[in-house]
Formats: sequence, C-alpha cells, structure tokens
Amino acid sequence: MPVEPIDDLPIYYEVHGQGPTLILIHGLGSSHLDWEHQVEFLAEHFQIVTIDLRGHGKSGKPPGPYSVSLFASDVAKLIRSLRLAPAHVAGISMGGMVAFQLAIDAPELLKSLVIINSGPALVLRTSQERAAFFLRGLIIRCLGMGYLAQMLGKMLLPEPHQKSLQIKLINRWSKNDKKAYLASLRAITGWSVEDRISAIQCPSLIMSADNDYTPVGFKQAYLSKMIRAELVVIRNSRHLSPIDQPKQVNNAILKFLSSL
Repeated sequence: MPVEPIDDLPIYYEVHGQGPTLILIHGLGSSHLDWEHQVEFLAEHFQIVTIDLRGHGKSGKPPGPYSVSLFASDVAKLIRSLRLAPAHVAGISMGGMVAFQLAIDAPELLKSLVIINSGPALVLRTSQERAAFFLRGLIIRCLGMGYLAQMLGKMLLPEPHQKSLQIKLINRWSKNDKKAYLASLRAITGWSVEDRISAIQCPSLIMSADNDYTPVGFKQAYLSKMIRAELVVIRNSRHLSPIDQPKQVNNAILKFLSSL
C-alpha cells in the first residue's frame, strides 16, 4: 500500500504503467477509484498516478478546516517527493478545482491540464445555489452519508442499464467520513481562481458533459479567458463522465496528450 507522508499526513497513491506521468485527481467524496475505467487504458501509454486527497479514501482524515489551496499543496508536495514533475494533471469536479489551483500555485510542476466537469470557481451567487449547498450539508448532518449517497446515485446514474454501477457507487460513497466530507464541502464553497486563469501557460483540455450540473456554455465562457485551451463535449453524459462514458473520456484524453 503506497502511502507518502505529507507534513505527517499519510497520502495514499497508486502507480500504474510507464511513460510520461499523468496524475488523476478525484472529486468530492470519492477516491482514486473514480478512475478505475481510465487506469487500464491510459496505463498503456502513460505512468498513471492516482491520489486520495486528504479526508478521502485511504488517505488521512485530519480535522478541518480544509481548503482547495491545501489540497493543491498536498498534491504539489507529493509530486515533488516522488519526483514526478513535470506531469500531466487531470481532475474531475472538485479534483478539477484542485488542478486549477495547482496550475496557478505551482505551474512548473505541470506539462498540461485536463479539467473534467469543473471550473475555476464555485461562488454561490443565487439563493437557489446557496439553498442547494445548505441542503446537502443538512442532509449529511441529519440523515448521514448513506442517505446522501442514495440521492446522488439516483440523480447521477439514473438509467436502467446503470443500476449495478449506481449500487456500487452508493456503497462506496456511503463509507465517507462525515466530518471530512463536510470539511471538503466547506473548502470548495466560495473558492475562486477565475481572475487568474489567464496566467495558465500549459496546454489545457476542458471536458464537459452535455448534461452536467453546469452547462457547456459555462465552460466555454471561462475557456475564452485561457491562453491555450480547447473544449471537448462528452455526449449522453452527466457529471460522472469518466464513469458513465469512459470510452469518450479515455479517447479524448489520449488524443489531447498525444498531440502535445
């Protein structure tokens, strides 16, 4: 079990394959298992490194507060400790936020950036958005992680052919540490580097599901502020594109990285 102590915090990671390094960063309440459909395919071309962020998976779960900057700092220290730089970095959802933060804070560590169903800010601007995040926190405190996992599973994987996958992910998400999940939820709420993304120099791929929480137009809007970025739309997909449309995601990543 590979664990790297980062400031005395055990950070779990796995390494698969050989070649240029591609680091994969999971989303909120998930783990390195987010990428189970990518590792085998991409490890034929790259050295794949999957990480469990603090508070998640098999990594340490210290008390909060957490922040996106702190998550990115952990990843940066792991990259330096394992001598992986410069590396390609991909992140989904909260992992995409961490990847954006890493590109801002430690650009020398990155060869390229892949952002999946994410953005450079999570600022709650409307009463509806604020209510949605308040409700999620309330559900966790009052009804527990299992209830939230059931709700998310039905929303994100609603198709009949996705039932077995839905059950697997519900079981996985239900095991989250409640305090660490809430600390992570607070970490991303109000976070933004949107005013700094024009400084990102590395080639970037922005990937958006056609039925993500945020529309494709949201990604197009922030992409226009970046210097070397391109957009790929994943069809018939919701927020969990690496899971619900793995072939499209795998091919898009491979095509992008092979073109560099």
